[in-house]
Amino acid sequence: MRRKLKYFFTDDKIKVEAISREQMIEVDRIAMEETGPNLWQMMENAGRNLSQLTIQLAGTGWRDKEIVVLSGKGNNGGGGICAARHLANHGANVKLVLADENNLGDVPAFQKKNYQNAGGKTFSFDEAANLKPDIILDAIIGYNLSGAPGGIMADMIKWANLTDAKIISLDIPSGIDSNTGETQGVYINAFATMTLALPKTGLLYDKNGLLYLADIGIPNKVYSKIGINYTSPFSTGYIVNLTVKNFAF
Repeated sequence: MRRKLKYFFTDDKIKVEAISREQMIEVDRIAMEETGPNLWQMMENAGRNLSQLTIQLAGTGWRDKEIVVLSGKGNNGGGGICAARHLANHGANVKLVLADENNLGDVPAFQKKNYQNAGGKTFSFDEAANLKPDIILDAIIGYNLSGAPGGIMADMIKWANLTDAKIISLDIPSGIDSNTGETQGVYINAFATMTLALPKTGLLYDKNGLLYLADIGIPNKVYSKIGINYTSPFSTGYIVNLTVKNFAF
């Protein structure tokens, strides 16, 4: 029986294996419970890398461009909040829109406090209609999506897609199944995606745009525990370009 295994390649031709949602859940668990880094560290690494990629993709005059960060209440949203704080610290015109600021998890709530202490501006989604972003950071839903987005999450996705902004998604475009790439409702039309640790099997070039992989500090030992023969693709920095190849076996 033939089955397809999906791999990605860096510009240096390092092969990077894609992983499923279930494997990524186990990677996170092992890191947080056994090896490190903890959630605080991984979120900080993700947010810092996203801010760096945003500056890179925004190009000349990036401080004059309005950057709107759309953040959900989970850990993906916390990464977006962290990116917003790094951008604020570097003088960006950044505005944070929270789906539900009263029900953030402990670590995302801490990131929000840091962002506000950096002088960052926070908005409810009801106030987003007055914003005119040049760039949107999509940190609405992470790899744990099951089914179609609903409620304010779906409204945020629709609003983002109706703007003229370039959208940069964190880990996977919100609304896309991280295992299959399928969509059951609205989803972000991403200009670029920065996926974390390892690429997800649901990343597809017709939906995720330009694809980047970011280092969040996961040690090789974690990957060996889930049966992945891992070679670090981060020989040239904390963010690398990826291209996709499919091999049938």
